[in-house]
Amino acid sequence: MSTEPALPSRDVASGPKSRWLPALVRWIHIYASLAGLFAILFFSITGLTLNHPDWTFGQSRLKTEGRGSVDASWVAPSVSEEKLDRLRLVEHLRANAGARGLLEDFRVDDSELTLSFQGPASTLEFVIDRSTGSYRFSGQSEGWVAWINDLHKGRHTGQGWALLIDVSAVLLVLVSLSGLALLLYLRRRRFSGLLTTAAGIVAFGLLVRWLLP
Repeated sequence: MSTEPALPSRDVASGPKSRWLPALVRWIHIYASLAGLFAILFFSITGLTLNHPDWTFGQSRLKTEGRGSVDASWVAPSVSEEKLDRLRLVEHLRANAGARGLLEDFRVDDSELTLSFQGPASTLEFVIDRSTGSYRFSGQSEGWVAWINDLHKGRHTGQGWALLIDVSAVLLVLVSLSGLALLLYLRRRRFSGLLTTAAGIVAFGLLVRWLLP
């Protein structure tokens, strides 16, 4: 049996200065890929559904209508616009009338209040009679396909979802760049890998130039 020490693999650069960096890049690549796995799947799938708006999978637009009332003293004509407790009114509608999404508009006139809520693939509008406190509402929901499409675009989703999109984008950048950096440490595959990357960049640029009007 040979007692000669095993030689380091020639496929990855060796040496005390080079060992920790590829290990770190590999760690970033693996865990950024795992952390961003669902984001990659989600934005890939919704990229397809956005590109094909006719794909409804049988979903239809649902309309909503109803009536209700709030405490008339909250909205009485004698209450000036500056003294209206908008937060209490909005929270009441959220808790008791199914208002969802972002408050996009709050209009005040002498006889009525109009509140418009918008969320991903949904709208809901309330019209409140200031003399009685009674209201009517109407809205529509466009189904789960439109809902995920709006999530992809960050439409009517608020700052929390916008932050999640930013985090997902950073993870995808880390996955891409760390994968490219790992390639640089693979001596046997470095040239072919870089050549393939360059060919992909050129092909994408040519497709953009050719396909766009």
